[in-house]
Amino acid sequence: MEIERKFRVQGRPWLEWAGGVALRQGYLSRSAQAVVRVRLAADSAWLTVKGATKEISRPEFEYAIPRAEGQALLALCGDAVIEKTRYRREEGGSLFEVDVFEGENAGLVVAEIELESPAQAFFRPAWLAEEVSHDPRYRNSELSVHPYSEWSPDSSTGGAGVSSSSP
Repeated sequence: MEIERKFRVQGRPWLEWAGGVALRQGYLSRSAQAVVRVRLAADSAWLTVKGATKEISRPEFEYAIPRAEGQALLALCGDAVIEKTRYRREEGGSLFEVDVFEGENAGLVVAEIELESPAQAFFRPAWLAEEVSHDPRYRNSELSVHPYSEWSPDSSTGGAGVSSSSP
């Protein structure tokens, strides 16, 4: 079970962090019941199935697959591929994954934290901005077909021309 909270990021803290990993991912299936994702990083590939989200929880199954198969599966996703650099950052005993999006999602920076329970307390670094856990636009599966660059500029939580990475 994946229990995850998402936040926009303010400032550019990742510029001081080392070890970002370039990721490419696409969705082979997107429905209300489940999404099927293929992800590539350096020499690795994974196939992931995520069930329907309830609040901030959902079933998740992830399998390492041969990189060549991952590349072939990613090709089936067409142009709906997300590119991002992921930084893993521990602060105050909490581990965050910060995704700096590229391509049509450039300008969007999102931090995620996986929890043991929905009510679990965690450290909130100063660079965490508003929570977007319940906004479906921030799901990577949605960003693959409705990228950040196409969001309305007058959206209350961001949009084209509004950078989450501005100081």
